[in-house]
Amino acid sequence: MQTTVALAVLLPAIVDASGIPASLPWVAGSLAVAGGLARVMALPGVQALLPGWLRSAPPGRTDGTGGGA
Repeated sequence: MQTTVALAVLLPAIVDASGIPASLPWVAGSLAVAGGLARVMALPGVQALLPGWLRSAPPGRTDGTGGGA
């Protein structure tokens, strides 16, 4: 799971750096999956399942301590 999330985050940068046309079907599909995975990971229900140190900061919070009540 960690590798999938890391690749999803890095995939757009990898495509840009490699010079591969982003219009290729497999590249476009991979970018769509990466975007979808990033969106799912940002859902409040998914964030609630993560340990406190792994959660993203709630909106308006900029101290980098992550979510958690």
